[in-house]
Amino acid sequence: MAGEAQDDCLFCKIVQGHVPATIVRETDTTIAFRDINPQAPTHVLVVPKAHYPNAATLAAADPSVIADVLCETKVVADEDKLESYRVVFNTGAGVGQTVFHVHAHVLGGRGMQWPPG
Repeated sequence: MAGEAQDDCLFCKIVQGHVPATIVRETDTTIAFRDINPQAPTHVLVVPKAHYPNAATLAAADPSVIADVLCETKVVADEDKLESYRVVFNTGAGVGQTVFHVHAHVLGGRGMQWPPG
């Protein structure tokens, strides 16, 4: 069920402290940690503490939490002293989502191409 921790979800396990991660920020509603397979010098994931499978589900269920996630992406970028950065939400396996707990990728510290992918 959306919002409730899922036993088989890697990010729920990180939120609960059952799986280690390099945590860079934590608020009442979000947690941010370094990606274990970084695609840029800065690659931080910002996730809501509540479980939602993707950005669309969270936006429909609780717009204030998705706003919290987006606000935290800016704080992460500021703390890493990024002048420019990319924020990515993947929604669905077809575009590369591999962990089905909504998360924003904060990517920066190198040039990036457009279009991505």
